[in-house]
Amino acid sequence: MKIAVIGGAGVRTVIFINGLLRRYKKLNIDEVSLFDINKEKLDIIGKLCMYVVEREKKDLRITLCDTCEGAVAGTDYIVTTLRVGGDHSRVQDERAALNAGVIGQETTGAGGFSMAARTIPVLLDYCRIFQKYAPDAWIFNFSNPSGLVTQALTQAGYDKVIGICDAPSATKFRMAERLGVEEDELYVEFFGLNHLSWISSVKKKGKEILSELVNDEIFLDSMQEFKTMDPEAIRSSKMLPNEYLYYYYHREKALEHILNSENTRGEAIEKINQQMMKELSGMDINADPEEALQTFLYYMQVRENSYMSVESGVSVRPLLEKGKLPIPEGMGYAGVMLDCIEGMQSEEGKYLVLCIKNQGSLNFLDNDDIVEVTCKVSSRGIEPVKFGKIPLYCENLIRTVKSYEKCSIEAIVTNDREKVVWALAMNPLVNSWSVARKLEEEFYNARS
Repeated sequence: MKIAVIGGAGVRTVIFINGLLRRYKKLNIDEVSLFDINKEKLDIIGKLCMYVVEREKKDLRITLCDTCEGAVAGTDYIVTTLRVGGDHSRVQDERAALNAGVIGQETTGAGGFSMAARTIPVLLDYCRIFQKYAPDAWIFNFSNPSGLVTQALTQAGYDKVIGICDAPSATKFRMAERLGVEEDELYVEFFGLNHLSWISSVKKKGKEILSELVNDEIFLDSMQEFKTMDPEAIRSSKMLPNEYLYYYYHREKALEHILNSENTRGEAIEKINQQMMKELSGMDINADPEEALQTFLYYMQVRENSYMSVESGVSVRPLLEKGKLPIPEGMGYAGVMLDCIEGMQSEEGKYLVLCIKNQGSLNFLDNDDIVEVTCKVSSRGIEPVKFGKIPLYCENLIRTVKSYEKCSIEAIVTNDREKVVWALAMNPLVNSWSVARKLEEEFYNARS
């Protein structure tokens, strides 16, 4: 079986391949094809991927493709991981939003709309290629904003699309580590939308412990996902939050931290990636692949250890020295996707958090709306957990953001600038027609 990665020059591809090496035999995967419009970067990332395979003495085949058609022909699974416009487009989005006095974060904030406006038309073009050359393939969308983009693809008639985000799985992993149990001994139930979700149940070896955790300030402070939040907000909600709820719970604090920071997150990432690619471009990777890999891992560490530090004001985590850095164990987006494939191939199945069609999971949304919820994935299909009544403040925020997403998609696919303004005004982190009008002009001019 074959996996095609569209946007294969992305920095996370190396970690994806490393994670796959632990399971490719079990999942019956024998080839990964990589395609990207940035050929120079694809050559560098491709060589690192091939070295990771060689280093582990495995026989997984890595192929670099000149065309999308060649990459997806005959494939079983497709990964879409695009950043249309490159890192600098994120910088422009974030600065435009800050100039208008609102948060520009690339998924939840105003920047999320601009990123979706660049990404959705390109992905729809790619999906037409997928339909022709790999009509039976499952599409795993890693491209942000994942929920909004996945909604656009399914609305266009592409039903075999699953949105992937690593935030819920990473939270569960760290919770298990903190609670001293194996991951499979901990059941964590999420409901909501992508980057807008809550944990409504935590069972440790079958025993419900959520109420204990929300009232345990030491536990909350020990988890990077929760320590940015006011513990009183968590206690009074009686649920654990997705880390991106920080932007909704503490909007003014997040905006203040970003404005007072020397760089936005986008600017920091752009500098890290530029420096990494400059160093790698100057190396003879074939002659010393280990040095190149260690350089790559060092910059990925710099990137990950500064996550959410700009917005929250939390200190950057310390760095390990370059030289003997391990490759992360295939967690993140790749780990969720591989767990999903494993679940699809098994009778027993797995519980995972995915962006999929609602199918009655949240009874106040349409069945075809894309939600991010706990699902049972098996050879029988993907079955979302049904949640029944949820707190009114959660329902209100979910309804509002879903309406924003659907209005955004309509505005983007019809290229209607008036609808763009109204869509942006519906975003709770904008919530103003006049600000939305200013943002629309800035985003449109940046793309012209």
